[in-house]
Amino acid sequence: MSLQGVLQLLGDEIIDPEEEPFLLFSQSVPSQNLGFVDSKALIVELSIAGQDLTIHQSPTILSSNRKKGTTGAVLWKITPLFAEWMVSPGNVLFQHGVLGPESTLLELGCGISGVVGLVLAPKINNFIATDQDYVMKLLGQNIAENSRPSCESFPGRRSKGRKQTGPTNVRQAMSTDKIQLVPLDWELNSPATLPSLLPAASPESPGENLLGLDAVLACDCIYNESLIKPFVQTCADICSLRKGGSETRPTLCIIAQQLRSSEVFEGWLVAFHEQFQVWRVPDRLLTEGLRENSGFVVHVGILRNNQYKLDDS
Repeated sequence: MSLQGVLQLLGDEIIDPEEEPFLLFSQSVPSQNLGFVDSKALIVELSIAGQDLTIHQSPTILSSNRKKGTTGAVLWKITPLFAEWMVSPGNVLFQHGVLGPESTLLELGCGISGVVGLVLAPKINNFIATDQDYVMKLLGQNIAENSRPSCESFPGRRSKGRKQTGPTNVRQAMSTDKIQLVPLDWELNSPATLPSLLPAASPESPGENLLGLDAVLACDCIYNESLIKPFVQTCADICSLRKGGSETRPTLCIIAQQLRSSEVFEGWLVAFHEQFQVWRVPDRLLTEGLRENSGFVVHVGILRNNQYKLDDS
């Protein structure tokens, strides 16, 4: 199925970015507190699509006074739910070939966990995990430890909500070669260095015919108004790296969020809508944990004024 076919499955494009927040916040939104899985645990254990993971966190960094933010120091509830949806057998993007074994994906604000990359890497060609410098040490540790085969039980403190899959949990082996860690601060750094990490259609002219990314992913990255402008601009800058003309499928921008503040959400959507065509992923295409009244929502965006002819696909 073409990208146009998938967009038809998503339903109506969002035309009025001020109506969407009203519709979403009219739902019965459950209390998620701030949205952490367990902000006090040094280790969180979880299982996603049969893959058991042990995630090291830093409650100390989270509670520190670091001026540039600390939220990436722990795992957020939406992240494993989003990862589970992305690798589910019915995921509309993989099921219809928009994403697949040759795809290159990038995550903004991945945090210390690396969960999305760890779960997605076996299904794709390359995953680029980005965030600020302070998360890189723990992120690297989590990627490394959850990528090597192990037949040992998970060590350390258990987090609430852990689902047991048997008397001994076995990690799934996976090569770290597919996951690249790249420091990227939306407010300070330009994505201009990313092309060196991205495949080119022609090795002779990489700058002129850059394949770029198949998708940009972000989980729960917007929680105050000051982040909106740099986040949206970074999304646009990265999506614009893909070159190739009307036959090259545009980079998708897939944003998953917890519904907290209607004002912040509306501010993000208005800014995002200016640069992207936007669709909300409907319940029938989502896994249970992300559906209506869960307090979470997923949107898909395509950069406006791209050369790809959606109507002709």
